[in-house]
Amino acid sequence: MEDESTGWRSQLRRAFAPALAILLVMALGALLYGAGSASRDHARALTEQQKSYEVIALARTFQATTARAEVTLARYVISMDPDTGRLFQDQWRTAASQIKSLIYATRESGWQHDNVRQLQQAFIVRGKTLSQIGLRTTYDQKMGALAQFHQAGKSEDLQRITSLLDSVIQAENKRLAERSLAVSIAGDRSAWVSRTYRLLGLTLLVSVLCAIWLANAAYTGRRNARRLAEAETDRADRLEAAVSARTIELSEAYELLKKETAERAAVEENLRQMQKMDAIGQLTGGIAHDFNNMLAVVVGGLELAKRKLRLKPEEASRHLANAMEGAHRAAALTRRLLAFARSEPLLPNALDPDALLGDMEELIDRTIGDQIVVTFRHHAQGWRIFVDQQQMENAILNLCVNARDAMDGRGKLTIETTQTRLSENEIGECPAGDYVTLTVKDDGCGMSPEILARVFEPFFTTKPVGKGTGLGLSQIFGFVRQSEGEIRIESQEGKGTTVHIHLPRRIVSETELHSIVPDVEREPTLHPPTRILVVEDDPRVLSQTMAALSELGHLPLACDHPDKAVKLLAANRDIGLILTDVLMPDMTGPELIRSLPGTYTHLPVLFVTGYAGDTAESAEFAGYEVLRKPYTLAALSVALSNALNGSRHPGTAAAAE
Repeated sequence: MEDESTGWRSQLRRAFAPALAILLVMALGALLYGAGSASRDHARALTEQQKSYEVIALARTFQATTARAEVTLARYVISMDPDTGRLFQDQWRTAASQIKSLIYATRESGWQHDNVRQLQQAFIVRGKTLSQIGLRTTYDQKMGALAQFHQAGKSEDLQRITSLLDSVIQAENKRLAERSLAVSIAGDRSAWVSRTYRLLGLTLLVSVLCAIWLANAAYTGRRNARRLAEAETDRADRLEAAVSARTIELSEAYELLKKETAERAAVEENLRQMQKMDAIGQLTGGIAHDFNNMLAVVVGGLELAKRKLRLKPEEASRHLANAMEGAHRAAALTRRLLAFARSEPLLPNALDPDALLGDMEELIDRTIGDQIVVTFRHHAQGWRIFVDQQQMENAILNLCVNARDAMDGRGKLTIETTQTRLSENEIGECPAGDYVTLTVKDDGCGMSPEILARVFEPFFTTKPVGKGTGLGLSQIFGFVRQSEGEIRIESQEGKGTTVHIHLPRRIVSETELHSIVPDVEREPTLHPPTRILVVEDDPRVLSQTMAALSELGHLPLACDHPDKAVKLLAANRDIGLILTDVLMPDMTGPELIRSLPGTYTHLPVLFVTGYAGDTAESAEFAGYEVLRKPYTLAALSVALSNALNGSRHPGTAAAAE
């Protein structure tokens, strides 16, 4: 009977312990879940409340900034102080950034979208009105600006901005009250959870006492299990020895893998270096090929002209013209390389694409050969584009040469201009508007999808080494993007290739239309013979420049080193202009001009440079005329006239600004 009683109590203890543990785990899990939920709700409510405070603060800040900007504009209209005008622009731009921040802050607040968008539109309308007032003030129309500012103070857009700001703040205050209530409710839940934690602690204390009683009862059972544990310990020792041996094997394998990884990295580095050298070799081979072709025209033309000069002057003149064309093409190649390196600044003007293609017909026919039938279709119908003419011609010529190579010198080539109206992002990233589309289509071999995906990569070409630089399409891509356009290529193997270049239309007024004349066609202002100091370290360039100035009727004075310039100026008081190279030993051209004594600062200066990047990147040329090498007599005459008249070249002015 006693044995039965003992067995029953033992069974009861074994059943009670798991049941109690399960209940405690369930209670603890429910409490942790409730605490986590309350904490998340409280944090979410606080975050929403913080967003409301942020929106209200942004709205107040925007209101204060616009008010300060209008006060600053009023001071500018009255004082006409340029610094005050710039302060107004900075404050108005700050307000624009603040309203963008307000839009971003309310992006998830559907009840605020209409108010904020209407506020942005009203702000834009107000900005245009205030900008007109600022412009009137800038152009000394003070009375008109005051009148317009007075009317602006009573305008509906100002009242609308104020009303919309009040609507935004009122809506957010209403939402803030709801969120504050949510914060309060979440706080009450957190307090309830805290009280529950205390109750659970008491329950755990009772449970610990019960566990001690149960542990004491289980002590006897553990003594019986100790022997079994000792046996398991021996087994565990054997397993540990096996694991240690396996660990040593894995360590050795890791070291071997590490060594193989280092060897693979070295091989990959060697491969990258080989790819770099291959790209450089491909580039230099292509450039050498192009320059050799152009130099062959120059050298051959000059040699033939020298032979025919006495007996056949007309034929000699033709050979000289061919040599000059080859030299111009070599200069154009240099400009394309600099444009690819982003050192060549664009000098855009409004061009008629149909007229441009008409002027290039003979050049294109001569370049691609007689076996290719070229069809021109002019449908731009007076629409103009705003691009760099030299870069545009290079792009068209590059596409024609690529088409010739794809057709293996025989086939049909179509060059067409059309009017196109694009919607937003219809082609690439082009904004909506009017575009002129230039299409170059051939019936050549076409391209596979793999080649088509890489055509804009620098140095990528399907031509053999020495037959091209691989810069053509990448240079065209950069030029089109700089001109705010888009380029698209369609091609299939065996079905030819079509290239579409979309360029924004430029609206040109009648006055601007008559002013679009290339510099080489403008008649320079005539000046009497002028004494010109020529600073040039290269003796051949110095001799050629002296001869060119003499041909134009001026009186050049040679200076072969910048250190001699001051002495020559002091000895020749009649010098009326300084013509200097930019890159010279010991001292650059701009450094020479800055080092001159104050008595010579009034002299006009003409910089001559062979590196086109100088005019684009350096502010040292601001206020001075810059002439690029190589140049013609006409370009030199125009540059001298501009320098003597005190005017600046458009490209130089743009760079200075």
